[in-house]
Order: sequence, then C-alpha cells, then structure tokens
Amino acid sequence: MQQTSTPVRAGMSAKQAKTVELTIVGGSLLSLVLLFQPFSLQLYSIGAGLVVLAGLAFNLVPLCTPGRTFASLAKAALIIAVIFVVVTLLALGSAMLYSLYLTAD
Repeated sequence: MQQTSTPVRAGMSAKQAKTVELTIVGGSLLSLVLLFQPFSLQLYSIGAGLVVLAGLAFNLVPLCTPGRTFASLAKAALIIAVIFVVVTLLALGSAMLYSLYLTAD
C-alpha cells in the first residue's frame, strides 16, 4: 500500500501563541486606560472604539495555542467579525423599525 504524503502545515510555536495572546490582552488594557483617562475627549473616543475591538479580539484568546495555524486564527477572527456586523445590522434595523412604529399614527 502506498501512502500519499500530505504537506505538513506548521502551526504557531508556544512563543508565538503567547505573543498573540499577550497582544490581545495588552490591547484590552490599553483600551480601558484610554477609556478612563480624564484628559482628552479624543483619547476617550479612541478608547471607546478599541474597547469594542478588544472585546471581539478577546474571543480569540482560547485559540492561541501552540500548533494552531495563523490561518485558523484568521478564519476565527473573520467569523467573529461577520457575526458582529450581522448583529449590528439587526440592532440598527430593529431600532429603525421601532422609530417608525413610534411615529406611525
């Protein structure tokens, strides 16, 4: 019986996985610092946007394991982003329909 060789895709090393994980956690902490600083409204606005982004990115932390490929991590990030867009559009559509309901006589 002849075995067919499949190409082996190397995943992240332990150091790379830990680096990705710490980057996500560091981004989360930075967003909170920017959100609660009392000096600049512009930094507050940046922090508010980063809190949402960091919250979504935090879903990737359990996937930061040695051996997992960057492609699978990117695929998970894309799935999370699509779900976020769909939920946002549903929420905006619901708010718009509710405003039409309130103005209808």
